[in-house]
Amino acid sequence: MRAVSADAYLQALLSAPRPGADRVLAFFDQRVGCIGTDARLMLLPLDDHICHRGDGLFESICYRQGRILALSAHLERLRQGAEALAITPPCPWDEIRQRVLDVTRASGRQEGDLRIFLSRGPGGFGISPGECPTAGLYMVALKAKPLDPALYQRGLTAFTSRIPPKQDYLSSIKSTNYLPNVLMAAEATARGQDVAVSFDEDGFMGEAAIANLAIIDSQGRLRCPDVRRILPGTTMLAALELARGREGLESLQGPVHRDEIATAREMLLFTSSSLCVGISHFDGQPVGQGEQRGKPGPLAHWFREALHDHMLEEGTPF
Repeated sequence: MRAVSADAYLQALLSAPRPGADRVLAFFDQRVGCIGTDARLMLLPLDDHICHRGDGLFESICYRQGRILALSAHLERLRQGAEALAITPPCPWDEIRQRVLDVTRASGRQEGDLRIFLSRGPGGFGISPGECPTAGLYMVALKAKPLDPALYQRGLTAFTSRIPPKQDYLSSIKSTNYLPNVLMAAEATARGQDVAVSFDEDGFMGEAAIANLAIIDSQGRLRCPDVRRILPGTTMLAALELARGREGLESLQGPVHRDEIATAREMLLFTSSSLCVGISHFDGQPVGQGEQRGKPGPLAHWFREALHDHMLEEGTPF
């Protein structure tokens, strides 16, 4: 190997393999100040602390039918995380919102997925935040991954993960330090199942790798876990709001014990992309009662449709 000129290095960079480039529609780096569309140029400084320390935040946002879903809720969570980590964004929050609209529009699609990253910033390879004079801000718009419609009829399989919930002081911060979540996803793949579910030392439900969970208990109530050790997702919070407006459906947030799944009418998974999917089996046993046992129940289907309509109605046009 030899050191080369900037021009030679750039040519080598453009020729380097770039897995995943086919999904990238548009991206933005605050340092550069403009939007790119060639994924070969979508780069992250190695000395940005988001890279080697996990010192940063992110948000995963969907846009559908020309509307960005739950944009204000995602940006508010990002703002709260920035306050918790004492990261000062490199531009005002209203400008960040405008950049989201710009990147989404530049994707040239009515539907896609968006990632926002707010980092400690580049400046060194130590651990002190003081190395980084200015925070980093990155965005990327991606092609939406199509969901199999049969998923909603078939449901998902889930099991008790060996990975415990995060500590309470970290759980509400959507940081880029996602190693426990990665281990949960790998665990599910190794076991040939869909969803790993965390439980604390007392057997109370946490969350999945990238989703929130809930049950419809034996009394027909929507029960979402205590938020002390989970990240309250925007979709779960929207589901709680919708439940309060549905006659005859009581909703509660509080501890949900693993043993309650055996008597639950339904078990639900909430994500930004799939909205709501019923869990058909947990720890090898069918979920539900009577004719609905072992398949998604009526409220799983209702929440999916209600969340879809609600998210679009409240969505931000771009």
